[in-house]
Amino acid sequence: MLNFLIKLALRFLPCAFDSTQMNRLQAGTCTLWIYKISDADTITQAIASGYFSSFADVLRQGDAIIVVDPGTSIDMLTVSSADNATPVTTVNGT
Repeated sequence: MLNFLIKLALRFLPCAFDSTQMNRLQAGTCTLWIYKISDADTITQAIASGYFSSFADVLRQGDAIIVVDPGTSIDMLTVSSADNATPVTTVNGT
């Protein structure tokens, strides 16, 4: 089921980095997001503290972010910072 959702969501994601393209797949106490990084960025940059800080008012501790790195991989990040904290910190669970 998760693979189907990822494939479906990938059809609607843009190729260039755009902070408005964070897509919510499921909401609740722990939200699942999918995000496609730009060709210029790397997963290492996405994991770095502060990469998602522009979403600090939306992301919550424990949220999961599926990060699609064009052509190379899909990684699963977990938000490790407290709710509304900046910088937003993440942990790569791959």
